[in-house]
Amino acid sequence: MQVARWGNSLAVRLPAELVRQLGLKEGDNIELHPDATGLAVARRPRPEEVLASLRQFRGRLPAEARLSRDQAHER
Repeated sequence: MQVARWGNSLAVRLPAELVRQLGLKEGDNIELHPDATGLAVARRPRPEEVLASLRQFRGRLPAEARLSRDQAHER
């Protein structure tokens, strides 16, 4: 891969095979971080994926596990 100038920033084009493996689409956010073999690329969850994972917990707390506002702010 080659690093190129894109406006005032630097950019890298990802190979098509990597894009397919990560399931990337235009507009996705990725994270790059160093690892033992060089650089690791990970796709951050899309907003709809985050919402879907949160929806699975809706209404799952037993009544005795819930806190009232007063209990939450006790000192």
